[in-house]
Amino acid sequence: MTVVQTIERLSAIADRYDAFLIDQFGVLRDGRGSYPGAAETLVRLKQAGKRIVILSNSGKRSAENDRRLVDLGFVAGSWDWFLTSGEVAWQILKREGEGVSGGARKCLLISRDGDVSPMTGLDLERSENGADADIVLLAGSEGDVYPLSHYEALLAPAAARGVPCLCTNPDKVMLTKTGNAFAAGRIAELYEELGGSVRWIGKPFADIYASALDFLGHPDPTRVAAIGDSIEHDIAGAASAGLHSVLVTTGILEQASDEERRRLFAEHGASPDFILPKFLW
Repeated sequence: MTVVQTIERLSAIADRYDAFLIDQFGVLRDGRGSYPGAAETLVRLKQAGKRIVILSNSGKRSAENDRRLVDLGFVAGSWDWFLTSGEVAWQILKREGEGVSGGARKCLLISRDGDVSPMTGLDLERSENGADADIVLLAGSEGDVYPLSHYEALLAPAAARGVPCLCTNPDKVMLTKTGNAFAAGRIAELYEELGGSVRWIGKPFADIYASALDFLGHPDPTRVAAIGDSIEHDIAGAASAGLHSVLVTTGILEQASDEERRRLFAEHGASPDFILPKFLW
């Protein structure tokens, strides 16, 4: 197994890379707010001349996440692009809908806090149930409010009819103000368990990395490092894209032991190049 090096500060490896793909939840912030020192670290990384893409499995579009991060005290301009799985999915749906006749498709949108931005500007009409939906869009979860059975009742009619589903947030666990809860990725798994088919958009899948690397001008992948708290999404996704990676031990694995992390490395077939206790310069 590859030896994983632990570093105390990000500055220890900054010179090795030209660009960084940085996860949002679990690295920069949790469900309560920003992590101490995270905003300053982004600024220092930008001042060091690095290209920075914040890469997030958020079902919301990029602009909305940009605004939210600034509202949390992060400095506007300390990253080059906030790329979300929701943005990638929106662009895919827009391309696929161009030139298609027959009127708007009915979309069962599952999101958080009443957010409708994942379908705004698309030729989609919102449906409230799976019985008449033409497409299911899983952009978020309110797993801290509703049990999984709530989503099963919504989705079962659509799955039984073979309605295609896009999951724009593959995370299985999310950080909320009250702790961990099941995320949209777990709802997508439920849809598959009900017999439906799911197209997964976001980390660790290829579309989001292709968009990020295209934005960066296709740099040498060995000069790009992905930073995240999820082995399944951030570390495995970086490995599939040929990138180096840094696992922070905040976020969803904060309470995990070294042995538990090693088991996850083996389970997902990917190890980080570095382990960083916190996102600090």
